[in-house]
Amino acid sequence: MIFTSTRNNNLAVPFSQAVLKSLPEDGGVYVPSASSFEDLRRWIYYINKDTPFTSIAGTLTSAFMQDEFSPIICETIATSAFPFSPVISQLDDNLFHLELFHGYTGCHRDFGVSYLCSYLETTNELLGKKSVFVDFTHGELGALLAKVLHGKKNIKAVMLYEKGTVRGLHDDDLIWNGGNILPIEVEGSEKQIKNIIRELFSDDDFTDRYNLTLANTTNVCRLMSQIFYFPYAFAQIKENLHGDIYYALDAGNYSTLVAGLYSWRFALPLNGFYIPSTPALCADAKGNPVVLDSYVGMDKRGEVNPVNPANIERLESFFGKNELMIRSFVYPCDISERNREKAAKELFINYGVMADPGTAGSYATILENKDEILNDDGTFILVSQNHPALSSDYCRHVLGESPEIPATVADSLKPYMLKRPVLATLEQLKDLIKQNF
Repeated sequence: MIFTSTRNNNLAVPFSQAVLKSLPEDGGVYVPSASSFEDLRRWIYYINKDTPFTSIAGTLTSAFMQDEFSPIICETIATSAFPFSPVISQLDDNLFHLELFHGYTGCHRDFGVSYLCSYLETTNELLGKKSVFVDFTHGELGALLAKVLHGKKNIKAVMLYEKGTVRGLHDDDLIWNGGNILPIEVEGSEKQIKNIIRELFSDDDFTDRYNLTLANTTNVCRLMSQIFYFPYAFAQIKENLHGDIYYALDAGNYSTLVAGLYSWRFALPLNGFYIPSTPALCADAKGNPVVLDSYVGMDKRGEVNPVNPANIERLESFFGKNELMIRSFVYPCDISERNREKAAKELFINYGVMADPGTAGSYATILENKDEILNDDGTFILVSQNHPALSSDYCRHVLGESPEIPATVADSLKPYMLKRPVLATLEQLKDLIKQNF
């Protein structure tokens, strides 16, 4: 599969280069070339509820890599990445619930990070290479990488935290104890810390010398792995489908939405996405979707900040100038807080499902549009991206009770006292990287 850039359609690089480099030099982000999507229609109609998630991930990995690595290597990457899978259940005749929170830390992020690490560990071993992640974290990403990188030989991670926010680590995770995580507390705000990382990745010589890369969805490997959810969900419920398929999901940073659209490009049957409106993706007076960034041309924008994933730019790139196409696939809905809470209560009372704010808002979009869709024999798939335990206060406030917290999720939330010097500058960060790598 060939990857190009949101700022330069003439760029053409293989999957491995897009993953290792993280960002193209033109200031945009990597996206798959529209012409390089395979038509997987026959495979999609062949898979069924007995097809394992890892098998679906392995087949799509082969589609991403094509001739770069053998199908056996692709299957190895998928198998080692996913000791867990999505869970889908039927709530009503035309309503299904897709849960993406059964990984290490109760967040859909677990799938993408685990896949990225499996890809890098496997391919680095084959090619004799090493990789070092450098990312900002509120704590969740650091805790997740500590779990995923445990025992791996070819990947390390430098995690930058605001002072006093380190969570989910254990002594044996740390580099000075033989682990793979170098946690660093930084004096300053989140914005200041992200600026330090942005400046670090603007130094191409330094990033190349120390094999630095990103673990957030700026890295296209993380984004592409989210495609796996959609054919898996289709395979699980295809025997119960009678009409069009619509997904309802929280936009978040737009990565899951973009991945769903990419799955359609692989010929997966789906008819659209209902999302709660966001400041960047909303509806105009006629109800048509509007990407506000589109009013500023790509040539007039600054470079993508590696620490703030530019998936909204990927969304723009997917639709290009085709306004009719985006109207046919993306349906933003203005959801008030009152309607969000009402939806959370209805979901709990009718189906026993506890919802975080994102899931509640997504269900509210279903409630607003169900008559139109269900009258045409359509099906809704409600996507829950985060475990409700991560929003215990919200559940207690809206539903009157809190969800049980899985042990692994509780472990990832435990504060950790680092007891190491606090950094403040880019040069101090570079010195630590030089000392450890």
